[in-house]
Amino acid sequence: QLQVVESGGGLVQPGGSLRLSCAFSGSTSDKYAIGWFRQAPGKEREGVSCIMSSSSSTTYADSVKGRFTTSRDNAKNAVYLQMDSLKPEDTAKYYCAAERIPYCTIATRVWHSYGQGTQVTVSS
Repeated sequence: QLQVVESGGGLVQPGGSLRLSCAFSGSTSDKYAIGWFRQAPGKEREGVSCIMSSSSSTTYADSVKGRFTTSRDNAKNAVYLQMDSLKPEDTAKYYCAAERIPYCTIATRVWHSYGQGTQVTVSS
């Protein structure tokens, strides 16, 4: 099982940028995916992005396409979420998760190993 730890959240003005980091540990010999999810107060957790360990395959939620970019550094066991053109509706606690799945999906039902999360607040 892969363990993950998120970092990089904070307060940013609308239109600003933040980069979240996800450090993961555990056996990486099998194919796996790293996903980003978020949960705002009173709302269900939703998928944001996904990236596979062994290819450039990525998936994004429609609400963040063109604004968020996920990337990985396998040598550092890290995945990043670059968030640009942030909006107040992006305010949420962001979670990283790791799962041994053969293809990327942001459907929350297949993800189980989440980190503790990092808060992102977009406000003027």
